[in-house]
Amino acid sequence: MKQVEKNNSLILSIKEIVVKAKELAFKSSNTILLNMYWEIGRLIVENEQQGKAKATYGKAVLKNLSQQLTPEFGKGFDERNLNNIRAFYLSFPIWNAVRTELSWTHYRIISRIEIAN
Repeated sequence: MKQVEKNNSLILSIKEIVVKAKELAFKSSNTILLNMYWEIGRLIVENEQQGKAKATYGKAVLKNLSQQLTPEFGKGFDERNLNNIRAFYLSFPIWNAVRTELSWTHYRIISRIEIAN
């Protein structure tokens, strides 16, 4: 009976290690993904605005970026997601305000909320 208990304890310990490692991996990859999207959003906004307070409309920046990036990096760089990335940066222009406990899905939703004046 003691050997069975030892085996169960060993299995539970290993499972705990695996679960913790997966949680850490998710947290790390989420932080990296958010930072990547934030940096891309910053570049898009800076390119669109070119030092001005507001962007010049009529430029097909997101469409052109999508056409260039999607073939190499996939649908995460389609025009819609690039717009989400841009909105994310505009909603959180200070990286330290980004909470990495939240996922990209959370930030996509938050970035769509309009604040009434």
